[in-house]
Amino acid sequence: MIAKISSGKDTAGLIRYLFDTKKAKDHTDPHLVASWDGFAPDPGRTDDFNATKKLLVADLDLHVKQAKRLGRAPEKHVWHCSIRAAETDRHLSDEQWADIARRVVAATGIAPDGDADGCRWVAVRHAPDHIHIAATKVRADLRTARHWNDYLTADRELAAIEKEYGLLQVVRGDRTAAKRPTRAEQEKARRNGQETTARERLRTTVRTAVAAASSIEEFVHLLSHTDGVLVEVVHFPSGDIRGYKVAAEDTTTADKKPVWFSGSELAPDLSLPKIQKRLENIDPHPAGQPGRHRSNPWRQATASTERIPRHLDQTDDKASQAHLAAFGEALDALPLLAPRALRPQLQEAATTFERATRSRIRAEHHHARALRSTVRAMLREPASRDGAVLAMFLDTAILVVIAAARWHQLRHHDQQVAAAHQTLLHLQAAYDQAAAAPLAALAQRRPPQHAVERHVRCVRQAVPEHAERVIDDPAFEALIAVLAEAESAGHDSEQLLRQAADQHALDDARSPARTLAWRMRRLSARPAPSARARAAQARSAAQRPNAPVHAATAVPAPQSPHTPRR
Repeated sequence: MIAKISSGKDTAGLIRYLFDTKKAKDHTDPHLVASWDGFAPDPGRTDDFNATKKLLVADLDLHVKQAKRLGRAPEKHVWHCSIRAAETDRHLSDEQWADIARRVVAATGIAPDGDADGCRWVAVRHAPDHIHIAATKVRADLRTARHWNDYLTADRELAAIEKEYGLLQVVRGDRTAAKRPTRAEQEKARRNGQETTARERLRTTVRTAVAAASSIEEFVHLLSHTDGVLVEVVHFPSGDIRGYKVAAEDTTTADKKPVWFSGSELAPDLSLPKIQKRLENIDPHPAGQPGRHRSNPWRQATASTERIPRHLDQTDDKASQAHLAAFGEALDALPLLAPRALRPQLQEAATTFERATRSRIRAEHHHARALRSTVRAMLREPASRDGAVLAMFLDTAILVVIAAARWHQLRHHDQQVAAAHQTLLHLQAAYDQAAAAPLAALAQRRPPQHAVERHVRCVRQAVPEHAERVIDDPAFEALIAVLAEAESAGHDSEQLLRQAADQHALDDARSPARTLAWRMRRLSARPAPSARARAAQARSAAQRPNAPVHAATAVPAPQSPHTPRR
């Protein structure tokens, strides 16, 4: 159930709307289901509608008029709450809706239980799936009702009602979600032939600019040079940037003026101060130490992303929140870097995961400097022609989203969990498409049959519980090729395979061979251990026969029975 609460000045106007059946075609059989004393006159159940309506308005306004004589009535004395059930919920009876109305006015402070001086109110039902509560805010003792945070208290009560009545339990937020477009904005977008509103398009544009910028000045520059976007920057007398607002060129008011949105109106984390804090925490040299070979930024980003599930398993929630925010920036940047065919799914993934990047936990952004910096490096260097690097990043990103869903679920962040699950669908679709060609190319480098048989034995020894699924997997040929390449580079293929399997459980993997192949490629990109290091590892393993191989570098696997299939 969802509640929508507002205030107004006109009791008669609200009652007229609630009982109207001419202009509002969806209003059928309007009538009262409950009232403050159970005896309020019902315009919907009388022959003289107008007279009864006036009587009802007079009764509701009684204490308001008395308070006005004393100069104590609030300017907006009308309290209006609509409560709507989900489309899949059964139709409730009038008696059930009456019980819900009484509980909501009691929870919000309009008419607390046992308070004889509570406000006057009525509950009107004019459609099967919802009711409206109309109340006046002046109590019988002529004091104004104490209904602060009424939306939150009503929402908590509705959550309890959903459980008791067996209704759909709505995914509830923590007041950190971006503001939804209004109905007027949605209708305007439809008239203009746009699939999304100006607010949503501008939010995506600003988030992408944040992901690409390394300073506030560069952020403003990128926005100012984005087609179809108007930018207005406010400065302090010193010349420093004080704030910004954006508008879409194709969206104006009736008098042809742009419709401006400040950053905080687009999303809570897009205000200028919050963007500044994020941009302050970027490594100045993301691609390595001066004088050394600059490594591939895609591989750096993949390595930084690969560590996020481990960070989420720690107890520092502020650091975890920072890593999720930085990962969201990486997803925002991907549509700029990926082949055109993948961009729609990647854009949907970034837009959806945006909700999972925020919670009531305050992020300490300095914890995620490395990933932020590598994302900027990816955007500044020519795109790699090797499609495998994108596939590897997406493979790692899927693990992060699974871990993010679990992290949010443990903290009861319901909307963020739902957003993470939805993001998975888009990332998996993009990953399937991105991985097809690189995996096919790997499969063509299949080693000789005697080497294949040796690697099959290696798989049976390294991952015995998943061996048959891996061997029967269509991507097994690609895994064999990766194992052969790792061995040629000087790695112990069996140890590397065990380490890859230890990074995350394979139980729910849609293609275990494909998953292992990408993990192996990431691990084999690291320098192979020397003969002395391998001997030391062997001695250590002999002394601790039950210890996992490469325990110091293996990524711990998030264990959850509800991990989505990958």
